[in-house]
Amino acid sequence: MDGIVAFFDMGGYARYVWPAYGLVGVVTVGLLVVTLRTLKVRERILAALQQEVPGRRGRSRGL
Repeated sequence: MDGIVAFFDMGGYARYVWPAYGLVGVVTVGLLVVTLRTLKVRERILAALQQEVPGRRGRSRGL
């Protein structure tokens, strides 16, 4: 049991380490949410643009 307590105490630096982990977790989740929202918006824009020019869909430029 002492080993677990020592681990979570982080050698006396727990007050700095655990909030840092928490902050990194919150920022990572926030970036994921923003990225997924942006992806959905850009997919809708792409679909609208592809409907405007129906003959161009799926055609490569030959690069």
